Amino acid sequence: MPNKRAFTRWFFILASIGIIGLILWNTYQFFNQLKENQREKMQIWAAAQEELQKIDLTATEDDNKLLLDILQSNNTTPMILFTHRENVYQVHNMDANILKDSIKIRQLIEQFKTEYKPIDIVYDEKILQTIYYGNSPVINKIKYYPAGLIIIFILFFLAIYLYYQISKASEQNKLWAGMAKETAHQIGTPLSSLSGWTEILRSENVKEEYIVEIEKDVSRLKTITERFSKIGSVPKLEKRDIVEETSVTFEYLKSRTSKLIEFELKVPDGPLPVNLNPQLYSWTIENLVKNGIDAMKGQGKITIEIIPTSKKALVRISDTGKGIPKLNQKKIFKPGFTTKKRGWGLGLSLVKRIIEGYHKGRIHVLKSSKDNGTTFEISLSLNR
Repeated sequence: MPNKRAFTRWFFILASIGIIGLILWNTYQFFNQLKENQREKMQIWAAAQEELQKIDLTATEDDNKLLLDILQSNNTTPMILFTHRENVYQVHNMDANILKDSIKIRQLIEQFKTEYKPIDIVYDEKILQTIYYGNSPVINKIKYYPAGLIIIFILFFLAIYLYYQISKASEQNKLWAGMAKETAHQIGTPLSSLSGWTEILRSENVKEEYIVEIEKDVSRLKTITERFSKIGSVPKLEKRDIVEETSVTFEYLKSRTSKLIEFELKVPDGPLPVNLNPQLYSWTIENLVKNGIDAMKGQGKITIEIIPTSKKALVRISDTGKGIPKLNQKKIFKPGFTTKKRGWGLGLSLVKRIIEGYHKGRIHVLKSSKDNGTTFEISLSLNR
């Protein structure tokens, strides 16, 4: 099946290249034919102009009517006539005001020379006039047609490439979601057993404080399992107090982190209701805190602060680590990007997806400087 898809894709690409190439070739041939027709047209025009020079000035209008008709029939080819004896220029099918600008005249003459060879009008073996002429408006439009076609061709294949990349990323997302759900399923079985073992330990008169701590970790594992099970599906949002949800996660992380890490929580007195998924929000805070601890190399200060505004709840997570270079501040949320020697580069991309994709909020680096730490800011709409 993959080979068939690859064959179809390459056949489509090669067929498109062939069609575009054929169009470009025909356009090139048509363009050359138009230029040849214009060259012949101008030779006839020049011949008529030359014959007009030979006619006696006393001749009647009927005598040179045919020549005048030929001369007047060309109303599309831009041309400049230079009369050698009077040393003057004339223009045809062009704005007469150009004659006032000698530099412009010289520039046009040089341009016309690159398009067609000038035609000399000779009488009695003397050059009376030289005709410089260029492409008609129709030829100029066709001249740029291949370039436009090539741009369309490039954009077309760019669209195909982007579609292919998006399809590939979608397949990878489905794979990750499937793996996450399977992981959650596999963890669920030993978790049920652990819950049973805690009851057996309690019946064996094991110290209650030990059992309480075990139950906390089992509860935490259940939370992690719920997180993984929600990957790939739209989570249910509930009206929750963000102050309370943040405080619970804060206390859990504080109790299970090295004493070398100082924790500080700054929250308002009253509740701040927002629509969120408790498990995924807790995962977000945990990821940001753990990133901060890694940045501090296991020693420093983590500060979580909640700031209410008229419509938003702002959650700021700060560390005293090495900081994030300006160049990387937009890259850190991309899947696979990491500066760690060990890591998948998925933590912050998941955080961004949870906050912006599921909760319709916003997360960004509020500030960061070398050796002075980093502050992430989460913004969620209040539901009052």
